[in-house]
Parts: sequence; structure tokens; C-alpha cells
Amino acid sequence: MSALPRYRLLLAKEDFKFSVAHFTLFDGTRAELLHGHNYRVRLELAGRELDEWGLLADIDVVKQAVRAICRRLDSRTLLPEHSPALSWMQGDGAVEVRFGPRTYRLPADDVLRLPLANTSIELLARMFWDELAEGLRDTRVETLAVSVEETAGQSCCYEASLI
Repeated sequence: MSALPRYRLLLAKEDFKFSVAHFTLFDGTRAELLHGHNYRVRLELAGRELDEWGLLADIDVVKQAVRAICRRLDSRTLLPEHSPALSWMQGDGAVEVRFGPRTYRLPADDVLRLPLANTSIELLARMFWDELAEGLRDTRVETLAVSVEETAGQSCCYEASLI
């Protein structure tokens, strides 16, 4: 039996990108060194029906939403607020983060604490999906896939149904 026909709208605009510093935690004792990436974001929206104008979704609204998330992340140091392996102190315009024997002291304005357990590409893809899915719930889009690429040849795609 073949799958039902559907439309797949692919969005990978040149400005769907953000540059940040981060470190991935591998467990409670191992983590990458603090480093940076130039991330790229790609989307796939899929559904079986179009609206009366022949559209699956208002892609202008979707593109604006992706760009807004990218702007919020860009040029920041991303830290996972919900990691059990990190301890936090904030004051005097700085954020101090401890992981085992490492201590990072960063300007508070440079830091973005994300509601994640890690700043992995897996969780970043899911975070984008969660934020974008809310605006697509009342559309004809049935499935949303979000891919976050941290370097050429290394990305993660999170895909789930909206219905």
C-alpha cells in the first residue's frame, strides 16, 4: 500500500543561521571545551491539503519566526539551564558556571540560558520545533521537521506530527 500524496515545503534560507559559543555535555564528568559554531536551520513542512489559495502555509510567517529565533540566539554563549551537572551564580553583571573543576565567568549580557539539559544539536532542533509548531497548529501543516546543522556533515533533524 502506498502512502497518501502530500506536499512537502522545504525552507533553507541563507539567513536561517546563528553563530554562538557553547559546550556539549557528554555526561556528568565529560564536556567539550567552550567553542563556537555557525549553525544553519532547515525546515520541512508537510501536509495533504492546500488552502483555497493553493498554499500549505503562510511561509512569510514561518520565515519570520525562524529568523526571530535565530536573532535571539545569535552572538550569544548558550548554556543549558536545566543541566544537573552545572552550578550557577549570577551577580555584578556576570554569570559564573561551574562544571566539575571548570569555572566559566562570562558577561551576563552575552549569555543565553536555555531551558534545556544540554546545548546539543538534538535539543536545539527540538527547541526550534517546539517554538515553530505553536504557530502552525491551525494550518494545513501535518508534520514539521527541523534540522539544525552545527558544521558541514553534522546535523540533527527533529520531526513530529502537529495533529
